[in-house]
This record gives sequence, structure tokens and C-alpha cells, in this order.
Amino acid sequence: MKLDVIDKKLLALLQENSRRTNKEIAGKLELSVTAVYERIRKLERGEVISKYVALVKPERIERSFTAFCQIKLVQHTKGNVTRFEKQVSQLSEVLEVFHVSGEYDYILKVMVKDMEAYRDFMLNKLTALDHIGSTQSTFVISPVKNTTALNI
Repeated sequence: MKLDVIDKKLLALLQENSRRTNKEIAGKLELSVTAVYERIRKLERGEVISKYVALVKPERIERSFTAFCQIKLVQHTKGNVTRFEKQVSQLSEVLEVFHVSGEYDYILKVMVKDMEAYRDFMLNKLTALDHIGSTQSTFVISPVKNTTALNI
């Protein structure tokens, strides 16, 4: 989908705060409320906007311990890959899963309460999954940049 300058500004405003009213956005973009509404609908229909979410502060819900876990599979058959991806996607502690190139096959972003909870997750959930050959964990000391906004 081809985006014009106004679409890009609209997306920037929505990524900053998607709870802005169409009237507020219209004022910032110097458009009518109807024009803003129609542009947003067009972006939703075109799947440029995939969903709206509330971002939760991890420390407020005891999920501030972040680890990146690298996974090597034993074998790379279609069945093993598909099964692993389905199983790991169902783990609530795992926020993101990336199939990557390089020494490891997957990188997982995991958020839990603390080191003890991470150990429990590794022993009782992750390593219980089929076809994992090895894992390596990296722990976040402090986040430097954390955004969901894409520069458009």
C-alpha cells in the first residue's frame, strides 16, 4: 500500500498514542474528522494497522526480568520446526520468537518475575519441548531503548 505524507503523519500520531480522538488528530493534521476516520479505516483495511494494544509496565505486574534465550534444534525437519514453533508460541512467558540464521535457530524474548522464575521456566517448560538440542541465555541488565513505534 502506497502511503502519502499525511498517512505517515497519521501513523506516527497513532503509534505515539492510539487513544487520541479523531477530532484531536484532525486538528493536528488540519483535516476534517471524516477524512481522518476514512484514512484510518483505509489503513486498517490495508492491514497497515494490524491492531491496537495497551502497553503494560512489566515492573507493575512482576515481569521485569528479561532474558533472550537462543535455541538450537536437534534436527531441522519440517515437522520438528513446525512442532517446536507451535509449542514455544503457547508459553506465556515467551513474548517474541524469531527464527534466525547463524549459530542458533531461534531467539526468544522471555519475561518473568526474577532469576528463580526463569530457572523454573527453563527446567519445567522450555527444555521439556521436543527437539531442543541446546540453549544459551542472555540477561538484560537494563533496557536502553524499548519502542513499538516504526519510523515511517
